[in-house]
Amino acid sequence: MTQREFENIYFLGIGGIGMSALARYFLHEGYRVAGYDLTATPLTRALESEGALVHYEDDVELIPEFMRSPANTLVVLTPAIPGDHKEWAWLREQGFRIEKRSQMLGVLSEGKCVMAVAGTHGKTTTSTLASWLNHAAAGEGSAFLGGISRNFNSNLLLGEGRRLVVEADEYDRSFLRLHPDVAVITATDADHLDIYGTPEAMVEAFGQFASQIKRGGALVLKQGVNLEFDTTERMLYRYSCEEGGDFHAENISLLEGGYYRYDIVLPDGRIDGCTLGILGKVHIENSIAAVAMLWCAAKIEGKSLDYDKLRKALREFEGVKRRMEVYLNTPKQVYIDDYAHHPEELRATITSLRGIFPGRRLVAVFQPHLYTRTRDFATEFAEVLSMADKVVMVPIYPARELPIEGVTSELIGKDITAEWELVERDSVAEYLKGESTDVTVTFGAGNIDVICSEVARVLTEKLN
Repeated sequence: MTQREFENIYFLGIGGIGMSALARYFLHEGYRVAGYDLTATPLTRALESEGALVHYEDDVELIPEFMRSPANTLVVLTPAIPGDHKEWAWLREQGFRIEKRSQMLGVLSEGKCVMAVAGTHGKTTTSTLASWLNHAAAGEGSAFLGGISRNFNSNLLLGEGRRLVVEADEYDRSFLRLHPDVAVITATDADHLDIYGTPEAMVEAFGQFASQIKRGGALVLKQGVNLEFDTTERMLYRYSCEEGGDFHAENISLLEGGYYRYDIVLPDGRIDGCTLGILGKVHIENSIAAVAMLWCAAKIEGKSLDYDKLRKALREFEGVKRRMEVYLNTPKQVYIDDYAHHPEELRATITSLRGIFPGRRLVAVFQPHLYTRTRDFATEFAEVLSMADKVVMVPIYPARELPIEGVTSELIGKDITAEWELVERDSVAEYLKGESTDVTVTFGAGNIDVICSEVARVLTEKLN
């Protein structure tokens, strides 16, 4: 795609977190942007206020008239769009050039020093933190993010210099469109088995992604994750929280309010006295991965790290919306919302909360995401949720899928050993009025977040 090969960009699924970042980029570059999405959200409303034309019905007549020519309009597609989508079918029939989001990221990353974060969990916080460290400590860098950075209040960062941070999404093998200079792989736990078929096939795809790192580049791999990949002229580093490796933490101590102080050990030095600006021990590991990315990028570019600026930037990091987002934190009531939707993500967050708030009653509200994921990991979800004192199950959020017979939230609930109940999403806040609550957390990647303000209000009233 040349710089002005097209005047217009039309998005099928414009409200997705990754798609909306691309839409914002093209708006910034002066293109006319429009798109379809299933429902209006704060993201789509923000895009409309920034100049995009968005509609919410699958109707060809709603595609703007000036975008109905293949000669002047490029179409960008999310894999979440169903195969029987009417607009998609019409655009194909009319001969429009249609690119997946991952293909567009590959095009836009050409000529950049690409810093890609892959993994089945942790990639949004890690990539957002790497973007913030580039901005605040290195004074450069752009980013396409999979979440809304609280520091930037956006999922798009446009800055000076060649550095570009992107999330390398394993769904639909999208990350195989990227050829990064530096890559982090946070985890390869089984997921998306509807796409890969077996856990082994998914791990193989991660190996292929690692083999696509540019010659002279580097892979930063989570300690304990094993991959087969082409190491020719590619450096391999390991990172962890406390399990050793080239990058790891030492002297970890819990501070008041759930924050941590720690030292970061590097291959050629250490950054003492770091404090991350967000809650949770799990994020120490994410911060080490982010710092490792900057260290590798600096080595490739012949630069050095400014330890004082990094230390200050870590302290000022405000996190990502819906990633252990704190709504309420008092000695009597705590409320946190989290995007976790895989058993290992739930485990990491619950373990962190147990460490921050020892001995306190933990109520977990969980909205499963996808019928296939619920079917494939029902036992694992039940095991992890049993770590809570009380579990409130919400019906499954289907996203792009049709129902599967016999697959409901009760499939998880029947094996939970803690007390649990099934509650409709919109009734959760009212239900919690009558519950004994202390530390409450809502989990899910669907639309559970629409109740967060009401839940926070109910729990705040209990303080009076």
